[in-house]
Amino acid sequence: MQLAGCKYMRNHLIAQNYFFRLCSIYLAVFLDRVVKNSIQLLLMKSVAEKMGIKESMISFIVDAPPDALDRIQLPAIKRKRSLTGEFDYIHLFVKTQAKFRVKFPALKKHLKATGSLWVSWPKSGQIETDLTLPVVIKLGYDAGLVESKTLSVDSVWSAIKFTHPKAGKKYNNSYGKLPV
Repeated sequence: MQLAGCKYMRNHLIAQNYFFRLCSIYLAVFLDRVVKNSIQLLLMKSVAEKMGIKESMISFIVDAPPDALDRIQLPAIKRKRSLTGEFDYIHLFVKTQAKFRVKFPALKKHLKATGSLWVSWPKSGQIETDLTLPVVIKLGYDAGLVESKTLSVDSVWSAIKFTHPKAGKKYNNSYGKLPV
């Protein structure tokens, strides 16, 4: 009888040990995923960081929907309300080629030589638009600026960065040509 009790205790201890090992493996896997996800969240850049927008930049933003601005997560920029002087960062939200052709050249005149003029337009199927990436690039080149980066602001808006062309550099873009 005593032998059966020892065998039972031994089997019980083995089962208990197996259970604790299994729990510790699941816990380790769970914690590994949580830590990796937490690190990824910490390392993820905001849209503003991806755009290169820094604190104290002198900025002018045109026709931005409030929810799109929220998604950009702008730092403490110096946002001007009137288009006077030169700007480090200008952002135009536009839905049509006609408005682009009117507003873009006026904004370009106020862009610092080292500044960036971002243009956001609706992604296909989100809001009615006649703008696409190739069209936006062509219009930007026609106005004398070159594109350097595109990104997604959110599920509705795309964005492209335009800058002044660098002296002596040749720009070969299949969508647009700089004025001569």
